[in-house]
Amino acid sequence: MIHEVTGDILLSKAQVIAHGVAANDPMDQGLAKSLHEHFPALHKDFHHWCHQNHPKPGEAWLWEGPNNVRVISLLTQEGGYRHGIRPGKASTANVNHALRALKKIIQEEKFSSVALPAVATGVGGLLWDKVLPLIKNQLGDLEVDIYVYSTYQSGIQAKEPNL
Repeated sequence: MIHEVTGDILLSKAQVIAHGVAANDPMDQGLAKSLHEHFPALHKDFHHWCHQNHPKPGEAWLWEGPNNVRVISLLTQEGGYRHGIRPGKASTANVNHALRALKKIIQEEKFSSVALPAVATGVGGLLWDKVLPLIKNQLGDLEVDIYVYSTYQSGIQAKEPNL
């Protein structure tokens, strides 16, 4: 079930947090920057994974850190493999494919709750009214609580039903 919530996704009680990035993203903007600051190993491990696997937009990667922290990086933006290349903008096709990959991970890992930002609408540059229908289409049939943080409020814990 999809629940739109307002608050700080970093305070979520969901089993896993998902976010949008590009391959080799420097993680120096938006939610990726906050995740990088809270979990420096995420950034290092993500870059290692990118160099090993050369992922394409539309893929997703699950990171597991200390204390059962889990983060799924959704490749919603074009990215470069050369140093200094800034990530490109997101596309609805990439977001749709990344959400499909997210759904597969949710099912394989048997997650019961996932926190998702207004993915690809910040740095990615997409409009929320284009992204929300993709989320509903790809994840709406799951019997899992999906907490979509449609409005960010720093330091405010969202009311997440069932948690």
